[in-house]
Amino acid sequence: MNEKEATLIENLRALPRGAWVLFIGTFLNKFGTFVLPFLAIYMKRLGYTTAQAGLPIGAYGIGILGASLLGGYLADRLGRRKTIVLSMFSAAVAMLCLSAARSLPAIIFFSGLAGLTCELYRPASSALLADLVPAGQRVTAFAAYRMSLNAGFAFGPAIAGLLAKKSFLWLFAGDAATSVLYGIVAWCALPSGLRGTRMRNSLSDTFRVLREDKRFQQAACSALAVGLVFVQVFSTMSVQIARHGFSAATYGSVISLNGVLIVLFELPLTVLTKRFQPRRTMALGFALIGIGFASNLVANTIPLLVLAVALFTLGEMVAMPISAAYVADLAPEDSRGLYMGTYGLVWALAFVCGPSLGLFLFSISPAAVWCCCGALGALAAGIILAEPKPVTAPQASAPKTVGVSAK
Repeated sequence: MNEKEATLIENLRALPRGAWVLFIGTFLNKFGTFVLPFLAIYMKRLGYTTAQAGLPIGAYGIGILGASLLGGYLADRLGRRKTIVLSMFSAAVAMLCLSAARSLPAIIFFSGLAGLTCELYRPASSALLADLVPAGQRVTAFAAYRMSLNAGFAFGPAIAGLLAKKSFLWLFAGDAATSVLYGIVAWCALPSGLRGTRMRNSLSDTFRVLREDKRFQQAACSALAVGLVFVQVFSTMSVQIARHGFSAATYGSVISLNGVLIVLFELPLTVLTKRFQPRRTMALGFALIGIGFASNLVANTIPLLVLAVALFTLGEMVAMPISAAYVADLAPEDSRGLYMGTYGLVWALAFVCGPSLGLFLFSISPAAVWCCCGALGALAAGIILAEPKPVTAPQASAPKTVGVSAK
């Protein structure tokens, strides 16, 4: 079936059962992502400064960085399903340890451990989805995967905001419980997926891919630029909303709008976006993300905050399903974990640097943060629009460019 010609319903019906199990488990896990959006506020409640509040978020990002490297390797060597199960059960333990930490060094350490364990499953999930979904259906598949992520994110923070009014301990307990639940679903119902046939996915392989595959290099650089913008939703945006006198529940409700809009509109929007050249579509989305965050310059009321969220969410819906399918199509079968893990590594780097840099700059000048966000969105669009140099393939077999054009 040609994805570009089929209707949305036909594309969804063509997805295999394993993909739907992956979507359901992902929803359960993301619904329980209670702690991360409120980590900066939690740190402030413990009496730490704004600059100190960014350190555990940065540590979480360092954990994600490690998860991208290790998760991609395990996905190709240990297997997709086993990697997901390992991630979920270890994440529950890490989150409970974080809840008991009180000193700044302990909070930083367990935040990093939580980032490593909570995100270890992401390369395996993306690789498994690429294993399960045949050529020509990946834009819809990754849009549906993102819908499951954001359906959980749409409801989770709003409920977490209400729980935080009672006690932040409930956030940690709920986060751990949903991780265990996804681990059980993964072990019982997910297919194992493919495994690589070579000892690949080492750190040297990661650097080789970034150095030699020019198309992937371009996608990674643009993702890094826009990633530095997007991670502000977990750090400076929460502080910005609190600065205007709004409660944690208000912040949770406002950012939940991001998930609601994605759940309602991203899949139907892919019917339109997948018809266009992917790099141009990604550039448009990156620019809209920058504009949305830059609009926080004037977003001092709830309607204006809603408008800001709507703008960067539109950019996210336009760019992200296409970019995920674009990277998956660049990867050969035996290195999907490597490619998806390396792409996740770029986002992890943004998570490591973005929150701390954003909060530090915010402590000096809030306006400067949002101006930089607009500039980085424009930079990401420019990078992905540039004509890539001829490809020198780093792999033994040429990548299959299916689903979306890799031009």
